[in-house]
Amino acid sequence: MANRVTGPTLIVRDLCVRRGEREVLRGVSFDVEPGTILALMGTSGAGKSTILRAVAALEPFEAGSIAVGGVARAAGPTPPESQLRELRARVGMVFQSHALFEHLTALDNVTLAPIHVHRWSVDRANERARALLESLGVGERAEAHPRQLSGGEAQRVAIARVLVLDPLLLLMDEPTSALDPARRGALASTLRRLAGDGRALVVATHDVDFARAAADRMAVLFEGRIVEEGRTAEVLASPSEAATRQLLRGEAAST
Repeated sequence: MANRVTGPTLIVRDLCVRRGEREVLRGVSFDVEPGTILALMGTSGAGKSTILRAVAALEPFEAGSIAVGGVARAAGPTPPESQLRELRARVGMVFQSHALFEHLTALDNVTLAPIHVHRWSVDRANERARALLESLGVGERAEAHPRQLSGGEAQRVAIARVLVLDPLLLLMDEPTSALDPARRGALASTLRRLAGDGRALVVATHDVDFARAAADRMAVLFEGRIVEEGRTAEVLASPSEAATRQLLRGEAAST
């Protein structure tokens, strides 16, 4: 992988985000090491997606700091894209809705940024994109448009679109929301393989079973704070906080 660094891939310190009078995040701190999958867990509105958006420089933050692969951002407005090139090379985000361009094929979605932003040759971009799609099990869907893809297929294309630039950090927002149980298991295996290549992953999810299968560590958010963090198996087996126990009860009630 490109841009390897020593120490944690992601360092978040005292992150605060406010929307109007509401404090969405109130002093969130955590690290993610290379080859590690961290699950950000909590009920809707706890702040999971806001953390991802702040890390990806899609949302400003009022206090704290974020560093990805040695590229640091301080509090303040979101910088213009012209100042985010280093960050964009280190972090990629897969949105809950996949956000694929409907008028482009799967292959064209993956090659769009390499060709038009990073000035790769068409042959280089196509070769890399086809290899990624094949490795993710959707190589035969390269010429399909998003409307022709299943939810799981669209998600894998979205992952390929992020991985084509070989980022150090992969962010995923509620990746199991459109998947059946079999596809959730396949996705967990895929993410484990990506982490095995040395990438760090942060996954915002409320899916306890998926977190158990995929994540090395988990952090539970409640009202904008991390209230419990540790190895996934240990936290799920012996939760110490009421918010974690509530999350587990909610999962049990839905199954």
